[in-house]
Amino acid sequence: MKISIIGAGNVGALSAMRIAQYNLGDIFLVDIAKGLARGKSLDLADAQAVLGFDYNIQGSDDISSIKDSDIVVITAGLARKPGMTREELLAKNSQILKDVCVNIKELASQAIVMVVTNPLDLMTYLALKTTGFARNKVLGMGSSLDSSRLANLIARELKLPATSVETMVIGAHGEGMLPLARHTKIKGVSLEEFLSDEKMEGLTKGTIGRGAEIVALLGSGSAFFAPSAAVAQMVKIIAKDEKKIIGACAYLDGEYGIKDICIGVPCRLGRAGIEKIIELDLTDKEKKELMHSADSIRNLLKQLPV
Repeated sequence: MKISIIGAGNVGALSAMRIAQYNLGDIFLVDIAKGLARGKSLDLADAQAVLGFDYNIQGSDDISSIKDSDIVVITAGLARKPGMTREELLAKNSQILKDVCVNIKELASQAIVMVVTNPLDLMTYLALKTTGFARNKVLGMGSSLDSSRLANLIARELKLPATSVETMVIGAHGEGMLPLARHTKIKGVSLEEFLSDEKMEGLTKGTIGRGAEIVALLGSGSAFFAPSAAVAQMVKIIAKDEKKIIGACAYLDGEYGIKDICIGVPCRLGRAGIEKIIELDLTDKEKKELMHSADSIRNLLKQLPV
């Protein structure tokens, strides 16, 4: 299997390392910056003897190296700066992503495309429209990262291992995300048995602001350890055809009563990409909040160069 990552910054390079450790196939790291992808690929290749297993990774500034890829991950784009929302990145990153997707369409027409570039829901939609691929073949990494962040905050609050918390976050990746307490479990028991509504609201706000909090603390750049872990997990599920249900940014065509936008929902992933969109049983309040999240995405879609 050939897996290409376009963008060799912190998220792209660390995703390459994690994917290499999963031993999923040949990895091609690509970046427009001269020497960046090549240098990082050499550094990653040098780690094989220390890690104790073999993998093939190559780096290039030539986009044609993605030819005939089975999976293409797009991390290329500008990172957020302190005080900048994901939406403010729209004008800057939309042209970068559109150019990338024109090349994907020409060079890797059979690939599954995973978008990581922010603002994620909008960039996933732009990738889908630019490539013209079937909707199951284009997805965004967002909800899985949000779910992991929420699980961590819940675990810290309850002084439990994060791995014992099963969370579900839907909606836009960013300020419009919707953590679902009813669908969050701790060893099979609903979170509502452990936390009050007020405490859950505080954790929800913490999850929504987590990305911006990290950006502010770093001062330059944005999160990359957790995002790259989420990327590698999703690539593994697809590459190994694991048929697992995970949060992903997907194109909706009537599911949840929403049409013609990309938004975070639970999906069953496999070798065909998004093999099924899972429709959760939502309360009237949750449905209203999801619609509000969808409307916020739809309002920004008018600014896309589709």
